[in-house]
Amino acid sequence: MHSKNTRNEKSIDRFSQTIGHSRFIVLIAVAAVMLIAVSLFLLGAIQAFTSVWDAWKSVFDGDIHSTELTIQFLEVVSVMLKAVVFYIIGVGLYSLFVAPLNITVSLGVQTLADLESKVVSVVVVILAVTFLEHFVRWEEPLATLQFGGAMAVVIAALVLFQRHSHQAKEEQKQHNPDEQARAQKHMFENEDEKAEIIPHDNVSEASAKREP
Repeated sequence: MHSKNTRNEKSIDRFSQTIGHSRFIVLIAVAAVMLIAVSLFLLGAIQAFTSVWDAWKSVFDGDIHSTELTIQFLEVVSVMLKAVVFYIIGVGLYSLFVAPLNITVSLGVQTLADLESKVVSVVVVILAVTFLEHFVRWEEPLATLQFGGAMAVVIAALVLFQRHSHQAKEEQKQHNPDEQARAQKHMFENEDEKAEIIPHDNVSEASAKREP
């Protein structure tokens, strides 16, 4: 009977390792997202070069249109910010599912909620830059104001979502402060895909012992 239980446990452990290692399929998404990020960075660099070239050409020709130049530069900023979004998603997914990276820790991306928060922050900036492009043009004032109002509603929703995610993360830290770090250590350093279940009472006692 004991040998049968042992065989069952080994089978479960092997299956757990297999399921856990399936996380490496995320590398497909990481490669695709990083390819998009690199492409956008290159596209933004080319746009920046052509915009600067056109700007100086206009200066030498004596035909300066500051509004058009500003819009071109804002478009370059928008493309670069979009590239940053894809880059953050790529390195964030790699760090969360494959292997931890110092760059994600320095950016404050250690959980999926952190990744969502960073992406939302950049998206808000992109929306602001997009509205600034319309504001600089100021071709149809009423349409611009309506567009700004719609942007404000979207940004407010994103900020509320970001705030809610932050509160949920803080509550999780208070209940299980070391659970995530312990799981990451087992997964990345010990290559152990099977989680260790610790009762909440034991977690509370361990936290109380660490308090001075």
